[in-house]
Amino acid sequence: MEKDAEFPGEETEDAFHPAPTWMERGCMAVCEIGIAVIAIVVITELITRNVFGFSFEASEELGGYIIVGISFLSLPVCQVFRAYHHVQFIQNRLSPRMRALSHLVFDLLSLVFTCVLFWQLSRFVLQSYKSGDQSPTLLATPLWIPQAIMPIGIAAVTVSLLRSAWGNWRRFVAAGQ
Repeated sequence: MEKDAEFPGEETEDAFHPAPTWMERGCMAVCEIGIAVIAIVVITELITRNVFGFSFEASEELGGYIIVGISFLSLPVCQVFRAYHHVQFIQNRLSPRMRALSHLVFDLLSLVFTCVLFWQLSRFVLQSYKSGDQSPTLLATPLWIPQAIMPIGIAAVTVSLLRSAWGNWRRFVAAGQ
């Protein structure tokens, strides 16, 4: 069944936009599991506090780690499923070639940003690992473990952006012919 394009030129974008791979589907599965786990943690904490007058005192910490993980691992999923906002009133006024160019420029600028962010987050995680930082809670989690999700998510979105940029380059070239 063909999907009806919501905006002019979107069907051309469909032809060149990368399909989700095992990486994006894996990130989506981890995010789905994370949402289920955070729901279980919160419900368990609510029940134990209100019914038994007992708290695990780790739900906030675990919830924070899970939210950070979901935030970073959802980036490549959003990229391949085109969940990011587009300024359609400008895009609709551009020719197909210029529309492809605007998407390519956006992808390339995003790639520069993600490369810098990957570098800085990797340094941050390595510094936490070398210093042996731990959370000041009962869990005493080595902080590099939850922090490692951040550069992993950024690396995944970088790969997705590379694939998207390649598709937009092909669309730009095809629109010029």
